[in-house]
Amino acid sequence: MGAMARANAFAAVGRWVVEAALLSGYVVVLVLDSAYWLRSLWTKRREVVAQMYSAGVESFGVTMVVAFFAGMIVALSAGIELANFGQQNAVGALVAVSMCREMGPFMCGLTLAACVGSAMAAELGTMKVSEEIDALEVMSIDPVRMLVMPRIVALTIMCPILTVFSDLVGTLGGAVVAFYRLDVDYNIYFQFSRDFLNNKAIWTGLAKATVFGAAIASISCAQGLRTERGALGVGQATRSSVLISFIMIIVLGYYMTALFYGDL
Repeated sequence: MGAMARANAFAAVGRWVVEAALLSGYVVVLVLDSAYWLRSLWTKRREVVAQMYSAGVESFGVTMVVAFFAGMIVALSAGIELANFGQQNAVGALVAVSMCREMGPFMCGLTLAACVGSAMAAELGTMKVSEEIDALEVMSIDPVRMLVMPRIVALTIMCPILTVFSDLVGTLGGAVVAFYRLDVDYNIYFQFSRDFLNNKAIWTGLAKATVFGAAIASISCAQGLRTERGALGVGQATRSSVLISFIMIIVLGYYMTALFYGDL
């Protein structure tokens, strides 16, 4: 029985490794195919704009709420510790730098993965199981050109744009906490923010947001196009797209921080 259990465990690990490798290869091919169809970007501009509206405008409210409270949490947690050393005035610098370099793109990416990525996976998954994707291929219409490329372009553009607003709103949230909980004047808070925030932190955050947007859209579209087993498969694809996107955001965020601020 023990040998049988070990064999089943190894088989499960093997299946997971094979599935992960297949998905990784599929996503890479999908991204390369989408890059090839960028030559049709102008003719597909209406679809791109529609996806930008869906990914950006319709997600703006929830993204800003998340960013505001993220800034408040950072300010409160750090401010309490800084106050023990009489340095609570520096909380503005900590909030601004952490929001622009790390928290802003992370919170924005996670929110978009949950809101937009899941919707992309569900939409394409439904089209796949209802054989609409097959119908497009029968009519010699490339699904990547029509469905995938506009979504990847749209989310790659909108994620850094939303991140800019997230940085601003999160910094404002930190200012509210600093004023009412730590007795830090607004002028002092924003003075420290301006003095310590540099261009490198801003551009690092925007670079992360751009990569996160492309990764979320690519993973979500890949999961949607690989959907099987009807409605059950759509639900599984949607869940997997969010889960894998979350993991990739964390992994990519770590390596990009190491790339910009340390040694890989």
